[in-house]
Amino acid sequence: MYFNDEHKLFRETVRQFIAKEVVPNANTWEAERHIPKEILKKMGDMGYLGLLFPEEYGGSKADFWFSVVFLEEIARSYLGGFSTMISVHTYMAINHIYKAGSEELKQKYLVPAIAGEKLAALGITEPDAGSDVAAIRTTARKEGDEFVINGSKTFISNGFYGDFITLTCKTEAAAGIAGISLIVVDLDAEGVTKTKLNKMGWHSSDTAEIKFDEVRVPISNLIGFENGGFYYLMESLQIERLVASVIAVAGAELALEETLRYLHEREVFGRKIAKFQAIRHKIAEIATEIEISKHFVYNTCQMFSEGKMVVKECSMAKLYTAELAKRVTDTCLQFFGGYGFIEDYPICRMYRDVRVGTIAGGTSEIMKEIIAKIVIDEVKYAKVY
Repeated sequence: MYFNDEHKLFRETVRQFIAKEVVPNANTWEAERHIPKEILKKMGDMGYLGLLFPEEYGGSKADFWFSVVFLEEIARSYLGGFSTMISVHTYMAINHIYKAGSEELKQKYLVPAIAGEKLAALGITEPDAGSDVAAIRTTARKEGDEFVINGSKTFISNGFYGDFITLTCKTEAAAGIAGISLIVVDLDAEGVTKTKLNKMGWHSSDTAEIKFDEVRVPISNLIGFENGGFYYLMESLQIERLVASVIAVAGAELALEETLRYLHEREVFGRKIAKFQAIRHKIAEIATEIEISKHFVYNTCQMFSEGKMVVKECSMAKLYTAELAKRVTDTCLQFFGGYGFIEDYPICRMYRDVRVGTIAGGTSEIMKEIIAKIVIDEVKYAKVY
């Protein structure tokens, strides 16, 4: 219903690339807690980072189903950190620059990001402000032709090794949500201090706390119109949560594949584990849930690709698939017994990596509140870009 022959050929290409360039390096990148930027450049050369963007910026402006294929395949890397690094860079951080940035910003940041020459981060969350974006305290005051930025961000993917960040700042402190702007900041700028965080999972990717002390950036680094940042974020969170949903379902499928392989190999009491009814029925349940969730996500992708506002559907997809992926991976690890607790088995890493899915990009509790506002309070959302 959704994928044509071009999509299928593209899937084969991406799968081969991931199998050759990423999977063999997984253990090393996890141990070193660092993904070399060379892989970003290779992906840029292959055109993987420009699927959403026009040719004049180095992209291909492919239909959204190419992105769905791409996201499903990077989820098969056995590295949650790798999926995070690439998806944040492509679908969250630089998307704002393309949608609302000036031509100057596009040439300076979007073009090298699509080429894989610069790594991008998105800075929203702060030590005292997570899902409540209106509560952010990072400020950007005007002095002449510059913004002077002060504050801090935390839990920032690509924040330590990244080259620039799309940053949310208060440009009008008394205006609440109507006083937030998006500003591009170079992460090597004077006054920027980065601290790498030690995480439970996603070891291969870098997550940082970043402090900004009198950091000066040109006013031309403003994305879109001043004080419009909150509204840009609210619209763009649709694709962020849809991306997370695609990756969650693909990750759950991979966990099931790994488990089925093991069930057919491992023997207990003289027969394969796959022959025990209790296990068979549990596998049947999670396989059914995965299939149902996949089709809901695909339907939401179709609506998104048609330009519809799908805040409710994206929130539902993010809520359900993140919880599902966590539950599926936990169930699958149980079937590995003691081996599931050993780092040599991919299911162990997958278990660590999947846990943050119900937190990152909006917690399950926040997703429920958004859905409740739409369903119960009849809140409506309008396009901003």
